[in-house]
Amino acid sequence: MLKLRLSRGGTKKRPVYKVVVADSRFPRDGRFIEKVGFFNPLLPKDKKERVGLEAERIKYWLGQGAKPTTRVARILGENDLIPMPANGNNPNKAVPKKERNKKEEDGAEAPKADAAPAAEAPKEEAPKADAAPAAEAPAEEKK
Repeated sequence: MLKLRLSRGGTKKRPVYKVVVADSRFPRDGRFIEKVGFFNPLLPKDKKERVGLEAERIKYWLGQGAKPTTRVARILGENDLIPMPANGNNPNKAVPKKERNKKEEDGAEAPKADAAPAAEAPKEEAPKADAAPAAEAPAEEKK
């Protein structure tokens, strides 16, 4: 299966990527069929030199059945070569990591209660009602 994907180049901590057409079984930085562009993530997003694509060749390979990876699909969508893919659902991405850890420690059950539909809420209350008298009975016996 053909893929449009990124192949890493550059030095340590200074990545530069080639957009290549490769068989999905080949290694990421290994053999590829054709180089169709480049991507430099270190440059600001408004710079022209950040992304360079050969539009005609990319359209040709897409026509041949090549599938872009998620990152390449976003790059192609930003350059109007394909429709922009939908954003994934990662609500924790916007929250700083320190605050994410605090929320997990403090209220791990709170997000579950928010996410639960109203239909499930009575189901949770019913076992609590059954469990409450059972919990009180041993407490009374101990006294």
